[in-house]
Amino acid sequence: MGAWQPSAPCTPTACIDAAGRAAALPRAVLRLTAVAALVLLAALALPLGRRIPADAIRWWCRTLVRAAGVRTAVTGAAPATGGLLLVANHISWLDIPLLAAVRPARMLAKAEIRHWPVAGALAARGGTLFIDRDRLSALPRTVADLADALRGGAAVGVFPEGSTWCGRAQGTFRRAVFQAALDAGAAVQPVRLHYRVTGGPATTAPAYIGEDSLAASLWRVVTTRGLIAEVDVRPLIAPGTHPDRRTLARAAQPGRADAPHRPHTAPTAPGPG
Repeated sequence: MGAWQPSAPCTPTACIDAAGRAAALPRAVLRLTAVAALVLLAALALPLGRRIPADAIRWWCRTLVRAAGVRTAVTGAAPATGGLLLVANHISWLDIPLLAAVRPARMLAKAEIRHWPVAGALAARGGTLFIDRDRLSALPRTVADLADALRGGAAVGVFPEGSTWCGRAQGTFRRAVFQAALDAGAAVQPVRLHYRVTGGPATTAPAYIGEDSLAASLWRVVTTRGLIAEVDVRPLIAPGTHPDRRTLARAAQPGRADAPHRPHTAPTAPGPG
């Protein structure tokens, strides 16, 4: 790992909540089966690549989250159309389908994901832009690719912390990706992601942090009863309102904007079971 790479101090041992109200085992297995079926469906659609309609992608992402037993509450206005840098804090693998359910976007991901079974192929065919975090010299090329995608009218989803955090703490937004928005003259749409349980406080159960495995994180999600994902779409940052990437990154950081807005969609019903 290069010294420049962002990292978080969060670890499963120190940060993951102890089991609370757990879903019944048959219900958890049913949820896991539904998630697997949706991943298989996506794999079968691989040959279509980026020809898959945006509405179909949005439906798949929302259905995947529901299938895992997670309700979603969206606050704020719907994101703008056209080239848009969609930025959010990063807690879980759930963050990706949650962002795509708000507005389908080309994601920026670490290069290692390209080699993951099934998920790597899905990401590549979906137009994911990959960054080699072991090579600082590759960063300018990545920023240029992001700017080209924005100029082409695409939404590009980025987690500028550069690493997942547990949700109770968060990292600082790295500035480099915001240069792409400046270069392309594109708007920035900040999004704040937060997880809690019904009738209770914030929870770190969905976090995917440190040396945690995807399988362990997925099992915690499907076995947690009453899990809610809150997606707060913050006010749009128009092009030309910030002179440099440093001030733009600070303005987009969740927690620096105004208080959350009223929900414009009610929480969706959980998935199977």
